[in-house]
Amino acid sequence: QVQLVESGGGLVQSGGSLRLSCAASGGTFSRDAMAWWRQAPGKEREFVAAINWNGGGRYYADSVKGRFTISRDNAKNTLYLQMNSLKPEDTAVYYCARRSGGSSYYYTYNYDYWGQGTQVTVSS
Repeated sequence: QVQLVESGGGLVQSGGSLRLSCAASGGTFSRDAMAWWRQAPGKEREFVAAINWNGGGRYYADSVKGRFTISRDNAKNTLYLQMNSLKPEDTAVYYCARRSGGSSYYYTYNYDYWGQGTQVTVSS
């Protein structure tokens, strides 16, 4: 059974930074494509960033491009999201997810395991 546990969320002022982590266990992390998603109150879950199994391919939503960086450490079974220049509109619960297949990173149905989420709140 795959388990994904996010950490690193919190309250930060606009313009600040946070680093999220996602610890994976019970699966084949080093061979899995992974992603970060987020969901704000009253809104649908939104794609943030994705990374292929070896970090050679990285994909970002336009809203975070140039501010967020996704990375991974396969030796530690851990996925990261470095978030800089945070804005109030980045406030959401952030989830890591394992991609199970399909041709696109941008649809929730291509992911089979999700973490419980970590809250990120950016104050203005």
